[in-house]
Amino acid sequence: MLTGGTIGLRARYDEDIPILRTELYDDVVNSERAEAGPWRPLTPGSKDPRLVVDESDQRNVSFSVVELEGGTLIGSANLWGIDNHNRGAHIGLGLLPSARGKGYGTDVVATLCRYGFVVRGLHRLQIETLSDNHAMLRSAERSGFVREGVLRSSAWVMGEFLDEVVLGLLARDWKPATAQDTP
Repeated sequence: MLTGGTIGLRARYDEDIPILRTELYDDVVNSERAEAGPWRPLTPGSKDPRLVVDESDQRNVSFSVVELEGGTLIGSANLWGIDNHNRGAHIGLGLLPSARGKGYGTDVVATLCRYGFVVRGLHRLQIETLSDNHAMLRSAERSGFVREGVLRSSAWVMGEFLDEVVLGLLARDWKPATAQDTP
């Protein structure tokens, strides 16, 4: 497990999937804001490609986010679109509603940066988020991400076009928040 200050990033367990699915993806508004496509219901018990880990897919690494104290599942995080040639990847995360507003997002971003730069040897990490996702923007900027641009009206969300912000962080500019144990 990768550890941050208050969270851990661990492998996805089968018992995590129903909780993440119900708390993150069955919520139409939350799902619409987090996904690149339209929300659609999935049959109970079916394989959810957003949550079932494909071990053969080397371009994506999925984690379940847990509280270090007690091990309670609080969300999902991933490094996706990993490009080993150009040494870059994208960061994504989703916290359960009960875990939001407690600083976990900043800890998750920092821990994913450590994984990307130290463990994977990546050169660049990128985050794309809706321009009104102030919590994610704060979490990214606290980890050293720089706003690189705005994709105007690029996301169709619940009947309207919204802007997306692109943020980037280079390994040479990354400053670990605290001296954490290496995984």
